Amino acid sequence: MLCDHLIIEKLGLVDYEAAWQLQKQYHQEIALGDRPPTLLLLEHPRTITFGRSTKPASLLHSEEAYRALGFAVHHVERGGDVTYHGPGQLVGYPLIPLTIKVGDFLRQLEQLLLRVVKHFGITARPSPGYAGLWVPGPDGSERKLASIGIAVKQRVTYHGFALNVSTHLADFDQIVPCGLTGVKMTSLTELLDTPPGMDEVMNVIAVNSSHHAPT
Repeated sequence: MLCDHLIIEKLGLVDYEAAWQLQKQYHQEIALGDRPPTLLLLEHPRTITFGRSTKPASLLHSEEAYRALGFAVHHVERGGDVTYHGPGQLVGYPLIPLTIKVGDFLRQLEQLLLRVVKHFGITARPSPGYAGLWVPGPDGSERKLASIGIAVKQRVTYHGFALNVSTHLADFDQIVPCGLTGVKMTSLTELLDTPPGMDEVMNVIAVNSSHHAPT
């Protein structure tokens, strides 16, 4: 559980800019005490975001070239390097008043995702120094299943995590994911003979995030 009295909103496929503005609105309301803690669960169209630590070497194309390839491009406040969002990837934005250290909150998000993928029979692990989940790939190599990158303002978190459910993994080849050279991404669909649907994964995240029913 991330926190008590958590509202969970399932939004479906949402343009990144629209979701970003909604985060900012909810973030301010929560910081003022006008809204309970909220977790947004959604998918994005094909989007590349640059975090605060993005390095030029992590980008294989110019911003104009990414747009020409059909990606939306955004510079955002979260920590971390470049990442990709797209259909089939479950994105979670926890907007929660922070009562613990930022590093401890990142570990909470990792533990949440570890429980979720374990529900589907996958044993994953975090990696010291790199927030996210890693699993053995089909060829035995380590592959990244989930990424985490947050921002904190006025002691309220925003941005969050991305879990690859049925993501088109080839889109990650257009960047150096999270700035980690040689990293391979994976998904629940690649790892499981009978992968779950997006709604099922959202429900498992909701159950593990809060005692309250999702909206």
